[in-house]
Amino acid sequence: MSFNSLAYLLYLPVVFIVYWLLPYRWQNGFLLTASYFFLGFIHPWFTVLIFSVSSVNYLAGRALGRWPKQRKMILLSALVFSLGILGYFKYAGFFLENLAVLLQTMGMASFQSSLSILLPVGISFYTFQALAYTIDVYRKDVPPQKQFIDFSLFISFFPQLVAGPIERSRDLMPQVEHRRQVTPEMLNHGLLLVIWGFFKKLVIADNTGLIAYKVFSLSDPGFYTVWAGVFSFAIQILADFWSYTDIARGSALLLGFKLSRNFNHPYFATSPADFWRRWHMSLSYWLRDYIYIPLGGSRVSAGRATGNIMLTFLLSGLWHGASWNFVFWGGYHGLLVLINRWFRIVRDRLKISVPGWFIPGVVTGKRILTFLLVCIGWLMFRVTDTNRLMELFQLLPWQSDRADLQVAVYLFFLSLLYSLPIWFHGLFHLHWCKNHTMEDPLLDIVLMVRPLLMAVLFLGILLLRSPSPSTFIYFQF
Repeated sequence: MSFNSLAYLLYLPVVFIVYWLLPYRWQNGFLLTASYFFLGFIHPWFTVLIFSVSSVNYLAGRALGRWPKQRKMILLSALVFSLGILGYFKYAGFFLENLAVLLQTMGMASFQSSLSILLPVGISFYTFQALAYTIDVYRKDVPPQKQFIDFSLFISFFPQLVAGPIERSRDLMPQVEHRRQVTPEMLNHGLLLVIWGFFKKLVIADNTGLIAYKVFSLSDPGFYTVWAGVFSFAIQILADFWSYTDIARGSALLLGFKLSRNFNHPYFATSPADFWRRWHMSLSYWLRDYIYIPLGGSRVSAGRATGNIMLTFLLSGLWHGASWNFVFWGGYHGLLVLINRWFRIVRDRLKISVPGWFIPGVVTGKRILTFLLVCIGWLMFRVTDTNRLMELFQLLPWQSDRADLQVAVYLFFLSLLYSLPIWFHGLFHLHWCKNHTMEDPLLDIVLMVRPLLMAVLFLGILLLRSPSPSTFIYFQF
């Protein structure tokens, strides 16, 4: 079931009403049933996979508490099972295709892979969430969960099931275990998040996505048109993924749960590293805590630290999809982080002051330059065909004519117009939230106009929604 479907608009109010009418001891069981129904709405067999992952990691957690001397073997078993399922459904076809190419390149007998596997929605997210719990129990950071229903709900809670955020057991599990309550403030905030999320999806993401789709469908686009399309896609993917998170957080608030933020205005980042502290934050922190730091992080030699960063980003790219363009994209961002880190080290040691617009530059210059570098990466993310990607990167501005420039300017400003609410929201957040306290009188004004804001957003959805709605991009991951 997708958030931007009529089924969900009917499903959420029914779940909300029944949930709050039930006694507390029945609520978790009802939410678990509702979550499995949500996941299996189109393909019921998806529930078999999440039940299997939940069961194995639940049993692993209990076993870690009961047989501490076998901790490594228990953890390894859970890792092999969970990653094995993820690897088969997400990467088996990719592995066979590349194996066939490798054999052919070496002059050996090759084959043609006809393996076609339907990728279960959300498998990357709930697998990482389950593994984080098992690793935390292994580290003795959290106690083993005794109640299977509570643990299964922690893994399959429907608002964040399909595309995150990836929740940690120390944050979400206590909310599952204890009685919830909902306040008028939670209801208001939850409804605002849901409506704001739908606005970002139906108005911003789907409209700019239509522009990006048309650009990248051209057989022979010009240089300027391509990069106008990249800008459109940059807006689309942010609005699309961020909208899912907001709808998820809002839906959870209506049920008394507080999910973590997954975005913090990433296009206002001042460096590549800052971008990853703001973009898909739950995945960034997961990779940091369960891959980068266990590898040694930055506490090792410079060479190993460099390798740790690159490996983490390459895995991040591969997590996003079984295609070489995602690996390139991850490696590109790893290289950006390393270059930025090396630059700061050299600058600090030599006490260099670099004036002007470029790195380190003024704050605005840093943000614009970081955004441009991120957009280059989005071209790698958007174009999955490697040969086509190389062709687009080889386009040069002087090869384009005036008509190409005029079309690109029109598409750029059209995308910018659709995305103005995101930019204004970011500017408001960066300025007002940084320079005002929660006791500031302006906060009372913001809270007073919240119903009006929801009405405006709802009207905007009715009038400006895209004629071609699309599924959420991160459903494929």
